[in-house]
Amino acid sequence: MSIDFEKYAIKGNEFVSLITDALSVPKERAGRIIRAVFHSIRNRLPHEESFQLLAQLPMSLKGVYVDGWKFNKDFKRITHLSDFLDEVRKEDGGLARYDFGDQLATKKAVSAVFNALQYFISDGEMEDVVNVLPAELKIFVKESVFGTGSIL
Repeated sequence: MSIDFEKYAIKGNEFVSLITDALSVPKERAGRIIRAVFHSIRNRLPHEESFQLLAQLPMSLKGVYVDGWKFNKDFKRITHLSDFLDEVRKEDGGLARYDFGDQLATKKAVSAVFNALQYFISDGEMEDVVNVLPAELKIFVKESVFGTGSIL
């Protein structure tokens, strides 16, 4: 059995294109945004839910999701959307101000990643992910993905 790395690249590039189109940013910046949001998501999910999400992601996105993941890292609960947005910017490191800007721009970026994610995982898995998120983040994601209100 051969491994088709081109197929993996195509799926990864499709995801990146969804972000570049939604945010009107270059591919390199979209990649950093995806990584920061994915890492922040995985920090908020129980391991079992992360594994279920990973099972549905294309191979190239799996790599982004797990890159640098430390299972024994202390889990810090968050309750506010602003805490999650701060974590996203922290995950981006030194380029956070450029990649995310202010709170509104960060919300738009997080929303774009969750919207792109819905094209790659089942509705049931998206609901499972959303249901284990902290309350304010859950509401934000539902509004972003399922259109249950205005997020911005």
